[in-house]
Amino acid sequence: MIAFALVPAGLVIGLLMAPMAEPFTGPVPRRRRIWAGLVAAAVFGLLGWRFGPEPVLPALCYLAAAGTLLGFIDVEVKRLPDRFTLPSYGIVAALLAAAAPFTDDGPRRFGHALIGMAVLFVLYFAQAFVAPSGIGLGDVKLSGVLGLCLGWFGQDAWIIGLLATYLSGGLVAIGIMIVRRSRKGEFPFGPYMLAGALAGVLSATL
Repeated sequence: MIAFALVPAGLVIGLLMAPMAEPFTGPVPRRRRIWAGLVAAAVFGLLGWRFGPEPVLPALCYLAAAGTLLGFIDVEVKRLPDRFTLPSYGIVAALLAAAAPFTDDGPRRFGHALIGMAVLFVLYFAQAFVAPSGIGLGDVKLSGVLGLCLGWFGQDAWIIGLLATYLSGGLVAIGIMIVRRSRKGEFPFGPYMLAGALAGVLSATL
């Protein structure tokens, strides 16, 4: 079963990619590398279990690997580096375009992916413009990449991904404010965006 093959692959990829965070976080301790490997392995395994050898799987696995790295950087330094977010637009779009000819209704799905990217980007950009203290430009740049994959799976997956993001992130933010008794302080929203997108993708109907 492909899921069993993807778990060790995700573990190795996560371990190898963890040091790429060092220009932004400083030296990455061994424990954090192991956690990055375990998270990537878990996500790879979930994707393999859910989708099997579907043509869209490479795009999802790439986003899982890049997302693991970005999530750990965001937690550590409250930043989503352009070095990893911006190239992901071209890479994910190319992988989805390559999957389209081998997927039922693939061209339509690819068109929906582009729409999902644009709409989610505009939504986050509008939020950053209206309330810049609540969301960063790194979150805006990441949103379009996530919108590509969510859009591929249709409107329902896109909406579930968005709702899961704001529900999980919002609840944690409220909890932090209660503990700190203050609204001040940066909050790493990227991991909740990634988790929400994963929820949307896993909920998708093929």
